[in-house]
Amino acid sequence: MSLLRTHRDFRLFWFGETINRFGSATSTVALPLVAISMLDATTFEIGLLTAASWAPWLLIGLPTGAWIDRVRRRPVMLASSAASGLLLAAVPLAGDLLTIQLLLVVAVLVGAASVVFQTAYTAYLPTLLAAPDHAEGNAKLHGSASAAQIAGLGCGGLLVQLIGAANALLVDAASFLAALLCLVAIRFRERRTHTPRQAGAIREGIRLVAHDVWLRTLTIFGAVSNLALMGYQAIVVVFLVREAGLTAGAVGGLIAAASSGGILGAFVGRHAMRFGTARALLLCELGLPTLALLIPLGGASPWFYLVGAFGVSLGVVGGNVVKATFLQSYCPPELFGRLTATTAFVNYGTIPLGALLGGTLGQTLGLTPALWITTAGVPLAGLVLLASPIRRHRDLPTHQGAGVPGTMAASRRDRTA
Repeated sequence: MSLLRTHRDFRLFWFGETINRFGSATSTVALPLVAISMLDATTFEIGLLTAASWAPWLLIGLPTGAWIDRVRRRPVMLASSAASGLLLAAVPLAGDLLTIQLLLVVAVLVGAASVVFQTAYTAYLPTLLAAPDHAEGNAKLHGSASAAQIAGLGCGGLLVQLIGAANALLVDAASFLAALLCLVAIRFRERRTHTPRQAGAIREGIRLVAHDVWLRTLTIFGAVSNLALMGYQAIVVVFLVREAGLTAGAVGGLIAAASSGGILGAFVGRHAMRFGTARALLLCELGLPTLALLIPLGGASPWFYLVGAFGVSLGVVGGNVVKATFLQSYCPPELFGRLTATTAFVNYGTIPLGALLGGTLGQTLGLTPALWITTAGVPLAGLVLLASPIRRHRDLPTHQGAGVPGTMAASRRDRTA
C-alpha cells in the first residue's frame, strides 16, 4: 500500500491542487469563450489574451525565484491563491463594463499570481515529501491534475452554455478558495530559511542552467516545445467553433476527452522510468507528439483532433513526471527556487510568444494553415533532446556531477578553482 495515501499533509496538498486544476481547466475554455461570445474578439485578440496570462513569466519570473529561496513558501501560496480568486470573481461582476482590455488586465494579474504560486509550489513539494516519495508524489499530482483537467474542460463548455461564459469563471474563483483552505489545514511547517539576500541570486540561477548540460538541454527543449504547443492551443478553441462548427459544450467535451491522455501519461511516465529515465523521456517527448500532425484535420472530422491531442497530452504529462522527478533529486533544495524560476523564465517565456504566433498566423493565413505550421513544431522540438547527451544514456543522472562533464558540480569547481 502506498505510504502517501496515509500522509495527511500530502493528501491535503494533493486534494487542493487537484481542485485548483479543475477550476483552471474550466477557465481554459470559459475565458476565450467570454471574449468570443460576449466581446466578439478576433483570432489575434484570442491569441493576445492567452499571451497576456503567460507574459508575467518574462516580467517577474527570475526575481520571483530568487525571492522564493529566501522565504517560507506556504504563506506565499496562500496569498497568491487569494489574489487569483478575487480577480476571477471580478469578471462576472463587471457586467456591461467588461471589455477586451479589462479582460487582458485580469489575465495579466492572474498570470502574475500564478508565477508566484507555481514557483513556490515547485520548491515546497520536495520539502513536504521524503526523497524516496518524490516519484510517486509527482505521478499522483500529475495524474490527478490531468483527470481534473479533463473534468474541468468538459464542465467548462457546459457551464458556459448553462450560466454564461463570465459566470463560469466563478467556478475557477471557488477552486482557489478550496485550495487555500487545504493549504491552511496542512500541519507541516517549513524551517525558517537562512539563505541571505544576494545581489547575484538571479545570476546564480542562470549559471546553474547555462553551465549544466542536463539542465540546459531540458530548458531549451521546454522553450521550443512550449512555443509550438501554445501556438496551436491558443487558437484551437476558435478553430473548433468556427471551422469544425462545434458548440461550446461539444468543444469542452472534445478537449476534455483529448486531455485524458494525461492520466495515462502519468502512469507511463512513472513506470517507463523502470526501462530508463532518458529512454522514457525520448519516448514521451519525441515519439508520441508526432500524433500532433492529425490535429489540423479536425475541421474534417473531430476524431482527428481527438487522436492527435490525446497523443500530445500523453507525451507531455509522461515527460513532465520524468523531468520533475529528475530535478527534485538533482538540484539542492536551497537552490530549487532559483532553478525553477530560471527554467520557467525560459520555458514559459516562449508561451506568450507562441500564443501571439498562433493568433497572428490564424488571422493572416487562416486557422487551418496556422495549425499545420504550429503542430509541426511539436514533434520537431524533440530533436533538441535527440541532439543532446540524453540519446546516449539509459538514465538521467540522479545527483550532481554524475553522467557527463559539464554538470552543475563540475561548473561550480571551475568557478572556484
